[in-house]
Amino acid sequence: MESVLVPAKTVATAKGDGAAVDVSGASNRVFLVTLQITKIIEQESLDLSIFGSPDGTTWDVKSIAAFPQKFYCGESPLLLDLTAHPDVKFVRAHWEVARWGRGVETPMFEFGVTLREVSPAILKEAAAEAKALA
Repeated sequence: MESVLVPAKTVATAKGDGAAVDVSGASNRVFLVTLQITKIIEQESLDLSIFGSPDGTTWDVKSIAAFPQKFYCGESPLLLDLTAHPDVKFVRAHWEVARWGRGVETPMFEFGVTLREVSPAILKEAAAEAKALA
């Protein structure tokens, strides 16, 4: 399963939400969320989090996962494990932007967010690798 939470090259100048994505059909409840920031202006920050919902209409008050605050272009992965959230059938991205310093006060980020199911075999292999390194 592979989905788009925020289309590539989306321009954000204020807080917002991506579309609801149905994850109920996934065979595994672990996903790789990838944030790709392609354009920014200086002295600004992006906070991106993932929210869950049982029906795609009512959203949890607290996020179920969040990226560390971002200031630069680049690609960032985040592992989203929904096994502890059996009621979550839909997910969506939420972002907040801020700008400080001199110049234009309106922030501007161009970014996209994808969601890809992680197979149990890959998780098992990664866990074995981590255990061997410990």
